[in-house]
Amino acid sequence: MTSWTRRELLKIGAMAPAAAGWMAQDLPRSPQQNTEQSADQEAPDSGKARERLLLDCNWRFHFGNADDPEQDFHFGRWSAFAKTGELFQPSREDFDDSGWDAIRLPHDFAVGLPFVNDLELVDYGFKPVGRKYPATTIGWYRRVFEIPQSDLGRRLAIAFDGVFRDCIVALNGNYLGRNLSGYAPFRYDVTDFARYGEKNVLVVRVDATEHEGWFYEGAGIYRHVWLEKTNAVHVVNHGTYVTTEVHGSGATISIATEVANDSDAAAQVRVMHDIFDASGNKVATTETETVTCSPWRKSELTQHAEVNRPNLWSLENPHLYRAVTTVESGGQIVDEYETPFGIRTAHFDPDKGFFLNGERVEIKGMCNHQDHAGVGSALPDGLQSFRVAKLKEMGANAYRTSHNPPTPELLDACDRLGMLVMDETRMMSSSAEGLNQLERMIRRDRNHPSVILWSLGNEEPEQSTEMGARMCETMKRLAHRLDPSRPVTVAMNGGWGKGYSNVVDVQGCNYFHLGNIDKFHADFPSKPIIGSEEASALSTRGIYANDPARGYMSSYDVNTPGQYASTAEEWWNYYSARPFAAGAFVWTGFDYRGEPSPYKWPCINSHFGVMDTCGFPKDTYFYYQAWWSGRPVLHLFPHWNWPGREGQPIQVWVHSNCDEVELFLNGASLGRKSMPRLSHLEWKVNYAPGILLARGWENGKLILEDKRETTGAAARIKLIPDRAGIRADAEDVAVVSASILDSQNRVVPIADNEITFEIYGPGKIIGVGNGDPSSHEADKPPAELYDSHGALIFGLVTEQGAKASLNAPQILTSRRVFNGFAQVVVQAQSQPGDIVLTANSQGLPSASITIHANPSRLRPAVA
Repeated sequence: MTSWTRRELLKIGAMAPAAAGWMAQDLPRSPQQNTEQSADQEAPDSGKARERLLLDCNWRFHFGNADDPEQDFHFGRWSAFAKTGELFQPSREDFDDSGWDAIRLPHDFAVGLPFVNDLELVDYGFKPVGRKYPATTIGWYRRVFEIPQSDLGRRLAIAFDGVFRDCIVALNGNYLGRNLSGYAPFRYDVTDFARYGEKNVLVVRVDATEHEGWFYEGAGIYRHVWLEKTNAVHVVNHGTYVTTEVHGSGATISIATEVANDSDAAAQVRVMHDIFDASGNKVATTETETVTCSPWRKSELTQHAEVNRPNLWSLENPHLYRAVTTVESGGQIVDEYETPFGIRTAHFDPDKGFFLNGERVEIKGMCNHQDHAGVGSALPDGLQSFRVAKLKEMGANAYRTSHNPPTPELLDACDRLGMLVMDETRMMSSSAEGLNQLERMIRRDRNHPSVILWSLGNEEPEQSTEMGARMCETMKRLAHRLDPSRPVTVAMNGGWGKGYSNVVDVQGCNYFHLGNIDKFHADFPSKPIIGSEEASALSTRGIYANDPARGYMSSYDVNTPGQYASTAEEWWNYYSARPFAAGAFVWTGFDYRGEPSPYKWPCINSHFGVMDTCGFPKDTYFYYQAWWSGRPVLHLFPHWNWPGREGQPIQVWVHSNCDEVELFLNGASLGRKSMPRLSHLEWKVNYAPGILLARGWENGKLILEDKRETTGAAARIKLIPDRAGIRADAEDVAVVSASILDSQNRVVPIADNEITFEIYGPGKIIGVGNGDPSSHEADKPPAELYDSHGALIFGLVTEQGAKASLNAPQILTSRRVFNGFAQVVVQAQSQPGDIVLTANSQGLPSASITIHANPSRLRPAVA
C-alpha cells in the first residue's frame, strides 16, 4: 500500500496536470504558457491556483485616423482619466464592431499594406505608416470576453508580450495605461476593473506614427496577449530567478522567489521547489520554513538545492530543467509556477575569449531583426524555431537580438536548439522609461540559459562621452542588481576606449575597420572583447551581377556598402587571428524589410542577409557553413544557365573546407586547386551549356561532389514542407518551399513563374514570399478593407480562411518564384485532418502536398 506525505498530498493535484502538459507538447512553450484551449473545449477550471490563458483569438480590428477624430472613433474627445465607459467609443458594450475585421493575434497591420514609392519610407520597407499616412497608422483592436463570477477574489492581469508601438489600453472603458515601447513586455492588473459573471470589453489603440528604429518594425499587437489569474498570495510576474554553480560532479541550484500577498491580512507562507530534468524525473527538492508575508507586500525567499551529475546545457546538448515552485498558505496550495532553466557555466576571458562549461567557444554569431517573409513582424512561434534551425544548420552558434528585446518564443527556441544569445534592449537611456524597459527585459529573460550577455544599446550618439558613461553606469548597475550572473556590453561603432568602454564588462566592437582592436586590447588588457557587429556584405540570392535598375546585388562575396564593412572572408580571417576576441556577430543572418542599401526604390528590403527574407540560403551561407559547421562542405556557384553568353568567361567560385577541389566542364578538367584556409577558390570558365562539376578531396580521397547543370524550360512545380505533420492547435505552422523544375527534376535557377496557391482542409495560408528584394507583390491574401465611411483605403488581410468551409478550396494568393523559389507559410486550424496545399502555374501541371494536422492539446485560452 502506498503511503503519502502531507506535502505530496497537497502537491499531487497541482503538479500532475503541469507535468502532463509539459510532456504532451512536442514544441515546448514559454514559461507559464502550457495552459491554450479552443472555445469548444471545456471552460478553464477557475479553482486552479494559477491560470495563464491565451488571449489571441476572436479579436476585431479596424484602422483609425491620426488626423480625423470622426474616423478615429472620436478618440481624444475625452480625457484618459474620464469616467467609466467614456474613454473609448469602442469600449461600450453595445458598440457595433460587425464591420471590423475578424483577426487572430499575432497581427501586423503594416505588412498587408501596399508599397508606396516615398523616400521617407525607405528605411521602413516603403509601407505607408507614419505621420504622412494617418489613415493607415492607427490600429484599433477590440476583444469581448467573459470573466466568470467564480474569479471574484482572485488577482487578474492582462499581459502583452509586445505591441508596436505607442498604445493605450482600456478595459470596460477604464484607462489601464499607456505603453511606449514597441518591444518590451507589459501588463496591467485588472482585478478592480473586471466585470465578474459578465462580458468584458478590452480595447487597444495602437499608434505606429513614430518609429524606434531605422528598419521595418511592423505595427499592431504582433506578439501574444494573456489573461493571468492567481490567488491573492502568489509568485509575482517573472518572480523566480534561478542561478547555477557547477562544482565537481554536482551543481548547486539557487532559486530566489518573490511572493506577493495582495490581501488585507498577513499570510503564513511556505515555498517549495521541485526540480525536474528533461525526461520528467525529479532530481532535487527544497523548501523554506514558514514565513509571514505582510499585507500588500512582497517577500523574497532564496533556497538552494543540489543536483548530482547534472546534464549541462550546451550547444550540442541543450538540456533543460524545470523548477516547479509551489506556494503553500493556510494548509493549501495557493500557487504553482514553472521556470525552465539550464545548468551551465559561462564567462568571458580578456585573453582567450568566451568559455561555455569550461571550454572555449568561438562566437559565430548572426544579428537579426524580427520580421519574416509573408508575415512581417507577427511571427507564429513555429517560425522562430524554423529560423534558429536554419542558422544552426549553417554553423552559427549565437544570435544577437538586434536591436530590441525579442519575443519570448525566440529565446525558447534558442534554449531548446542550443543557440547563444546577446539580448539587447531598445532604449539606451538611464531615464525612468529606459530603465523600466531594461528591467522588464532582464526580469523576463534572465532564466534562459541561452542568454550570455546583456546589450544596453547600439551605436549610440553618446557612446564616447562622459554623459554616455554615466548613463551606461546606471543601466549596468540595474542589470547587475537584477542579474549579477551575466556581463553587460554596448555595441559601439566608434570611440573605443572612451565613454561606455570604461563602464561595460565586455567591449562590443561594431566593425573592426572603424577602430583598432589590437590597440584597445593592449590599452585595456583586462577587458574582454566581442565583435558585436561585423561584415554588412551585400548580395542577392541567385544574382551574379550588380543590377541597380532592378535593385539587385551580385551574390559573389565582393560587395560592401562602405569603408566600415567587410566581406565574410575578410572579417572572419581578422577575428580568427585574434583569439583574445570572443568572436563576432554578422550583420545579418536574414534579409529584412527596410534599409535597402545601396539602392532605394524599387528595392524594399535589405541585402545584408546571409539568407533572404524566406530563409533561402545565399551563396555566402556556404562559406560560413564550410568554416563554422565542422562538417564537410562543397558548394559550387553560379548556376549554369547563361543563354546568349556562349564562349564568354563566367566567374566560378567554390566554398569548401576540403583540402583540394577539382573543377570539370562537360567532363574536361579545368584544374585542381588547394583550398586556402578560411577562403574560397575561383576559376574563369568560358561558358558552354552542359554540366559544371566540382569534386572535393580530403587527404587524397574524393569525399564530395557538387554540380550545376544547364536546365531545360520549366516543366513542373515542386512543393516541400519543412515538416510533414503539425499540431492542430490553431497556432503551429509548416513552412513550404515551392520551386520550379525542368523535365529532369532540376531546379530552374532563373525561373520567375507565377504560382497560385489553394488550400483545402483545416489550414490556412498566412503569408507568402520569395526573397526578391524588389518584389512588390502582396505578402498576404488580398481583401478589400473599407473605412467607417465606406471608402476603400488599402488592402488588408482578414481571417477569411477561418470563415471558409473546410471542404471548399480557399484560393488565397499568388506569388512569383524568384530565381526558382518561393515560400508559403501554412498554419493549422484547431481541427485535426489533412491539409492539402495545391500550386498552379500557367502551362504547368498542378502540384499538391498533404500536411497532416495531428490532434493536439490546445493551450488554455479565453473562450
